[in-house]
Amino acid sequence: MYIIDDVCYAGEKTQNIKVKEAKVLRGGMLLLTFSTEEQRLFDTTLLKGSAFEPLKDEKVLEDFNIFHGVMTWMNGDIDIAPETMYADSYPYTAQSASIAVG
Repeated sequence: MYIIDDVCYAGEKTQNIKVKEAKVLRGGMLLLTFSTEEQRLFDTTLLKGSAFEPLKDEKVLEDFNIFHGVMTWMNGDIDIAPETMYADSYPYTAQSASIAVG
């Protein structure tokens, strides 16, 4: 448990992570740069639920904004928390680069 601004939260306090940059790669992959300066790969094809269906369209996926460290699409109708994107992504390495790009 932790407290921020007199509000009590359950669980462990997580790092305040934000998306700084993003690049759409082939196959629904995103190359993300986080506020930690880490680069990680996020697979949008694994997103479940009707809210994320529009992201299957490559043109929609490519038309994103980063608003206060959060990736958004369709004028903010779709967003994914940066903490989720970080937790559900994996480190970007030379080996993963050849898989995602090549």
